[in-house]
Amino acid sequence: MAQIFHRSSNSLAKVSIVAVVLMLSGLVLTAYKINAGWFITDVNVVREQTVPFSHKHHVGDDGIDCRYCHTSVETSSFAGIPPTETCMGCHSQIWANAELLEPVRASFRTGKSLEWTRVHDLPDFVYFNHSIHVSKGIGCSTCHGRVDQMPLTFKVNTLYMQWCVECHRNPAQFVRPRDQVFNIAYQYPKDQSELGARLVQEYKIQSLTDCVTCHR
Repeated sequence: MAQIFHRSSNSLAKVSIVAVVLMLSGLVLTAYKINAGWFITDVNVVREQTVPFSHKHHVGDDGIDCRYCHTSVETSSFAGIPPTETCMGCHSQIWANAELLEPVRASFRTGKSLEWTRVHDLPDFVYFNHSIHVSKGIGCSTCHGRVDQMPLTFKVNTLYMQWCVECHRNPAQFVRPRDQVFNIAYQYPKDQSELGARLVQEYKIQSLTDCVTCHR
């Protein structure tokens, strides 16, 4: 009986299978890289705002505490956006005629709120509460980075679920003393594992990884 397949068929089949597996793996890796890229996550991308507000100037240079503008961060799920009156408390006296601040003055005159573009914008199906994280010793810079060094605000973390879960699985590596939560320049000590373990017990922090924690 004549041979149907060439002798090299087995080798070609094996090579083809390996090539398909490698190609699929490459596609998956490429998709993962694309999904984690700045053009999807907006990490390190400056968002255009009505007024180019500089945290570097207000926080870094002037030493204004986060809570002066984000008044509800300790008591609410939402950190709060300062009303125009807060801005004008200073800018009715300082740079009162600066052209850059005309949108602020117009907002104050008309009572129409400034329209800010969200930088840290979670999907609607994600529940996040600022106050509980603050009360458990999670600092502003842990999630938002060194905003005191940002002339214009941008996102430093993806805010993806895997990033959140990393902290929820092992909160001891991120927790800090409560009196350091708003210290934007806080540095974790060399004995963070020991300090963190103690604070987890003291603050009664739980490793909450159940879906219902964030998806309600």
